[in-house]
Amino acid sequence: MPMDARDIESMIKAAIPDAVVTIRDLAGDGDHYAATVISESFRGKSRVQQHQIVYQALRGQMGGALHALALQTSAPEK
Repeated sequence: MPMDARDIESMIKAAIPDAVVTIRDLAGDGDHYAATVISESFRGKSRVQQHQIVYQALRGQMGGALHALALQTSAPEK
């Protein structure tokens, strides 16, 4: 069963409350999304660590209900 973009955004914001999240459905099928997540909590962390934080927020939905997520993460610009 596909995931709704609002559900993805809600899960990320629940785990990363200050995050600015933008979700795009890439294929119109509810399975392939692109997400941009900007959070102060990412400052000083590697890109891999940032992505791990987002994947943890999705609580195991990757590879199941959420087939593909192209992810861009960063700390806010100063």
